[in-house]
Amino acid sequence: MELQHIRILETGIILVLYLLALLISRKLINNTLKKAHLERTRRKIIIKAINLFLAIGVLVLTASVWGLEQRRVAVFAGTIFTALGIAFFAQWSLLSNITASIILFFNHPLKLGDTIRVLDKDYPFEGEVTELAYFFVHLRTENGEIITVPNSMVLQKAVAVMGRKQGG
Repeated sequence: MELQHIRILETGIILVLYLLALLISRKLINNTLKKAHLERTRRKIIIKAINLFLAIGVLVLTASVWGLEQRRVAVFAGTIFTALGIAFFAQWSLLSNITASIILFFNHPLKLGDTIRVLDKDYPFEGEVTELAYFFVHLRTENGEIITVPNSMVLQKAVAVMGRKQGG
């Protein structure tokens, strides 16, 4: 066989293995996290993160099959890590909100259904957490208003968890 055909075959095998890994990991993660009684939104975030790592792995494997130099792959990886590094320190960037969502997910007692108070000196507010997304935490006030708070702000401000909805 020609080198081109071998590369196409190897790429096809990588893609089939990728799809299998996606299906298996999604099923395995859902079952494991259901047993751990994690909320559906948190399970979705973990699945998305694992899918991202699998996709990066597929890109690296495919690049090596097609003969991309290791130096170029290293530059790609360095760029990704630089962007993540900036996200940890850039306060107002979108990346900082994504990074903050990861930190909130793993290290904050905030959960869906909690009533929280954001203890801001100029504009304190209180509401029930209705959604924890990549960029914002959504709060429903007693008046029915929806307030979206950037994830990075939730990390920067003092937040008091007032109570939890029954069954939440």
